Amino acid sequence: MSNLKVFMVKAGQATEVPGAAVGMEVELQRLIEANMEAMLGIRFLATEYRTGHHGGRIDSLGLDENGTPVIVEYKRSRDQNVINQGLSYLWWLHDHHHEFESLTLEKLGDRAAGEIDWSSPRIVCVAGAFTRHDTVAVGMIGHRIDLVTYRAFEDVLTLQLIASAGGTRNSPRGGAAGSVRTGSAAPKSVQQYLDESPGELRELYADLDELLLSHRDVRKEPQLHYIAYRRINNVATVRLQPRNRLLVVNLKLDPDTVELRDGFSRDLRGVGVLGIRGGVEVRIGSRGDLVRATDLIQRSIDTG
Repeated sequence: MSNLKVFMVKAGQATEVPGAAVGMEVELQRLIEANMEAMLGIRFLATEYRTGHHGGRIDSLGLDENGTPVIVEYKRSRDQNVINQGLSYLWWLHDHHHEFESLTLEKLGDRAAGEIDWSSPRIVCVAGAFTRHDTVAVGMIGHRIDLVTYRAFEDVLTLQLIASAGGTRNSPRGGAAGSVRTGSAAPKSVQQYLDESPGELRELYADLDELLLSHRDVRKEPQLHYIAYRRINNVATVRLQPRNRLLVVNLKLDPDTVELRDGFSRDLRGVGVLGIRGGVEVRIGSRGDLVRATDLIQRSIDTG
């Protein structure tokens, strides 16, 4: 079980609240599926999805904040097979792009279906515990896998990301619904924008990158158009605008809790952006701006 401890404090006296596994695996699955976007940053698509001749049922299918297809598998306690199950279903997903895109179109609409990123689908394994061998193995497999432990405390459920492998990006964004047509120019990647940026903007990004990664459990995952920084959910995304000499940073914050300033920060609610939905955008063009944004960045990481 997790080393996380929870205490009830009354009149200065701390009493530990014992943690436990949920009563049944399906109970854990239903709870997370009902709250998947809040808990995992994944929009829920389907439960117990049958894979036809492949001969199985995927616990949950979803689409994450970055437009990436996600397979979620659950075990109420420690179980080495949960990773193998996820990998087996990932093999099915690679051969059934159109089926997944049709499901996304049905559940989330045209925009979501058109923004699916097939370059590196994810597996999220949720269990009461994982072995040390599990955490080492995910880094050797070559696919994007998150290991998330949970613990139930009376009316509190905790989730902790204990291991994450980035995998490799091996195919272009979009399948049938979002592919680039033959002969059309491929869009520039965020890395190309970074390489073409003026030296002072690259240095400013390096300072921002260092700030975000100073939190040891924050992970960096370059996407096509932006760089994502995440724990279980994205806590920040960064885009570059070399012509304007700007870093555009989206933060996971409630806009109602932020004093917005024209030209520096804005409310993203109702704005269709991948990465972080309905948060706060901050525009950083100088080290002074970065200093002004530091508290907001810290808050986004703390709540992410």
